[in-house]
Amino acid sequence: MGSVPPFSSTDESVSNRVRIAHEVPGPDPEYAPRAPTDTLLYSVLYQELEPFLQRANERGQPAPRFVEQTLRAYLRCGVLAHGFLRLHCDACKLDRLVPFSCKRRGVCPSCQGRTMADTAAHLVDRVLPHVPIRQWVLTLPYPLRYRCAYDAQLTSDVLRTFVRALFAGIRRRARRDLPPQASRPNPCGAVSFLQRFGSALNLNLHFHTLALDGAYLYQPSPRATPTFVTAPPPTAEDVARVLAGTARRLKRLLIARAENSEGRQDALERDEPLLALLTQASLRTRIATGPEAGHKWKRLGDRVEPAAQVPGSQTRSADAHKAIARYGEMSLHADVAVPANDRKRLERLCRYAARPALAHDRLAAHPDGSLTLRLKSRWRDGTTHIVMQPRDLIDRIVPLIPPPRAHQVRYHGILAPAASLRDAVVPASVQPDSEGTTTQLLSDTEPAEPAPAATHDAMKPRRTRWAALLQRVFAVDALACPRCGATLRLLAAIEDPAVARAILGCLALPARAPPPATGQPTASQPDPDPDPPFEFDQRTDYEET
Repeated sequence: MGSVPPFSSTDESVSNRVRIAHEVPGPDPEYAPRAPTDTLLYSVLYQELEPFLQRANERGQPAPRFVEQTLRAYLRCGVLAHGFLRLHCDACKLDRLVPFSCKRRGVCPSCQGRTMADTAAHLVDRVLPHVPIRQWVLTLPYPLRYRCAYDAQLTSDVLRTFVRALFAGIRRRARRDLPPQASRPNPCGAVSFLQRFGSALNLNLHFHTLALDGAYLYQPSPRATPTFVTAPPPTAEDVARVLAGTARRLKRLLIARAENSEGRQDALERDEPLLALLTQASLRTRIATGPEAGHKWKRLGDRVEPAAQVPGSQTRSADAHKAIARYGEMSLHADVAVPANDRKRLERLCRYAARPALAHDRLAAHPDGSLTLRLKSRWRDGTTHIVMQPRDLIDRIVPLIPPPRAHQVRYHGILAPAASLRDAVVPASVQPDSEGTTTQLLSDTEPAEPAPAATHDAMKPRRTRWAALLQRVFAVDALACPRCGATLRLLAAIEDPAVARAILGCLALPARAPPPATGQPTASQPDPDPDPPFEFDQRTDYEET
């Protein structure tokens, strides 16, 4: 998928560009296809993929099939030689070629950015009602992050225990301002995002849950629209109570799983030793393979005066938060909230929760061949950049690729797909027209109305069109002819390589994809075999001592 600028940016840069597009007068931005082969990320993965796979096979730790498929698909993403859509202007006979995208998770910033924008638009238009919404961010202990990294069932169980404790806390807060004779609020709703990454491209599995900041009252009639009761803002004690309830439930869950499991053997290390090695190294922020295997990641920054000690520093710390709690190695943040009917701010929050792991502008190369990754915000010890070798970048990206058939967005409570009251609370903000496109029905300030069931059935599939997303996020009309301004129409989808080469040759564009890189390692020093093993604590007792 092409865009200007590409969807590889983080949510912060996307929102800034959107504000600039609407606030700064001037001509509308013009669409231009992205050039993935010119990016540093593509160059590094292109050179290091085959050596990475060869080294893994030589160690007897072959890469899983879904990892290899994802990495190879990224090298084909956005390359015209692998296929494209041909758009045509009937007025001036101009042709525009739009390359196919890989649509993979975990690596491609462009496809991840497209998913980010599409998911945010879907949630704001069709899922999240016009009520106050609060973000809850749960951080898990390091051993539990390792166990949940490739265990979809355990991840679902852990998330379920947290949502139950969260809903109980929301109901308690919602009952505070109700008279004693009022009916008890019960139905709550939330949408959770499973994020696998930290700012340093380290494996950091945590949950971003956008919960309705209140609960619905039971109605005597099943056809009556539920009444929403807004809960007061949570205090530090409220957040700590939710986290303590989550910790108690997690302890019972892990004890039950330990009793039902056969021994304490690490299933990931047994079945996928390469993933186990890279996951453990990523969690411990250590180099996984190569001559410096086992060493700590190299950092850059002001290590003399950390940001937390600089007078007047704007760096956020735990002491500056009111809605934050810690329990052992777990933490819970709840200091971000969006008022009702502020849909633009809510969409930015959804993009933040669904953002990609990496933006192209954060990665830089240096003359000595090393790479630096700029952190989104300075750490407490003053670190601003992470230094790595090109071969280390792929080792850090692999653990961030989610396992196949594992959903990264979950719906809970009244917003769950099978909830009986879901149709009564979700906004009826879009409706398909006769041509299959969607038309906005409600403005950002209009209250939500119950959506007819027929409308929901007709809206499937819900994926927003590529051109509509570009217009929504970047105010770019990708279907406008740059020569005459007419609307381009889809002429053909070119998938045959021979036909693609013929068209690209006529347009004087690169007709062939870059050839595969050789499988010889690029490092000057030999790769030790085997790599030093990591000792990782997988105890299930996380009580604070």
